[in-house]
Amino acid sequence: MLIKDTMKGKRDFRELHLGRVNMFVCGPTVYDIPHVGNSRVYVFFDMVSKYLRSRGYSVFYLQNITDIDDKIINRAREEGSDYRTVADRYYTIYMGIMRKLGIDSVNLYARATLYMDEIISQITRLEEKGYVYRTDDGLYYRIRKFKDYGKLSGQDMDHIEAGARIEVNESKEDPGDFAVWKFRKPGEPYWESPWGDGRPGWHIEDTAITESYFGQSYDIHGGGSDLIFPHHEAEIAQMRAISNLPYLAEYWMHVGMLNINGNKMSKSLKNFVTIEEVMNNYSKEEIRFFFLNSGYRSTMIFSEQAMKESSESLKRLQSAYDKLRTKATGMSALETNLTNIKEELEKFLDNDFDTRGFFAHFMDITTNINRKIDEMDQGTATAYLDLFNWMNSFMGIIREAHQHEVSDKLIEDIVSLRNRLRTEKMFQAADSLREILKENGIMIEDRESGTEWRKL
Repeated sequence: MLIKDTMKGKRDFRELHLGRVNMFVCGPTVYDIPHVGNSRVYVFFDMVSKYLRSRGYSVFYLQNITDIDDKIINRAREEGSDYRTVADRYYTIYMGIMRKLGIDSVNLYARATLYMDEIISQITRLEEKGYVYRTDDGLYYRIRKFKDYGKLSGQDMDHIEAGARIEVNESKEDPGDFAVWKFRKPGEPYWESPWGDGRPGWHIEDTAITESYFGQSYDIHGGGSDLIFPHHEAEIAQMRAISNLPYLAEYWMHVGMLNINGNKMSKSLKNFVTIEEVMNNYSKEEIRFFFLNSGYRSTMIFSEQAMKESSESLKRLQSAYDKLRTKATGMSALETNLTNIKEELEKFLDNDFDTRGFFAHFMDITTNINRKIDEMDQGTATAYLDLFNWMNSFMGIIREAHQHEVSDKLIEDIVSLRNRLRTEKMFQAADSLREILKENGIMIEDRESGTEWRKL
């Protein structure tokens, strides 16, 4: 298996501990609903962990939850509420979205505020080694003391400026130095520490969490490409300064951005589409296929047209699966032959998770199935159905047999009932009916001309 590490290029995958893969992926700051670009990252690494498990690895997939941050505090101020109320609400929303997207491979979601002792321990060790100094508003990391700072992102230390989640402070030794502990401000949450009351910086939260479970090095660190600098660069500087090891993560994997109208989708640019908005019109299978049918490092263009075209392609796979399901019974008659096909498909994913090539090849297989399905014997149909089920165990793009067909008459009745509920302003009940239909493969769209529905 080859993985194209962000820093070192494509190379053979060698786990640090035989048969076990420790993987950490940066999770959300829980102050808002995730946008579509965020969700692409989480769908991809859900697939990675499931595929590695299908290859026999024992994967421990750890994801952090940033539940204390400037953005959370600012949102609480806007609402006139407590930071915990904001963090808990959006954490609950996030977890609900993950379930609806079929993302269920994470072993542990670690909330940063539960790791204050570990955070303080790391800062203490950094201070003892001379990597941390004190200013009037907190403790900062000396980036120039860590000689490899900037290597992951290709940044030149002489040109790093404050801003873009690097704190602006004239008392810093270097504009690129970043906060590891922020002193208490009026009206803000705080924790006790040897340096005074305050709260952690963003970067130290993640290294404290990963050290708690993986120690000072591990196999895979994932996230969006927008986190390479300064976040991942800072994580490396912190942990390696403590460990003296040549790496924090052996493999760095970064998922490309989603573009909309020619610009990166971003909450700061206010040009984002929430994943909830997309989920109102598309199923989890359609969303997962849209994300996965693309090279994970590449920038994706998000548009309604692109989603519709992707959904049409997925229909070919679903149609072939449904035909096989009705015909397949008994034992496979082509076990050896389909093992060869499966191995050909694995070659794509074993080459830096080339899902684009994987699906192109699977589409060719689907074309062959659709051409021969009428003459296909039951054993052959069973063999191909097994291939689909294997693929779906990590891709999660096919509605499987337990999801039964719903009659058109029943759909029309439910849609009419939902419209009545909306007219009577019983929106929660109406939303529940939408969810029931979606779970059974029926998507509904509310338009000016009325409500339209379609089967997936």
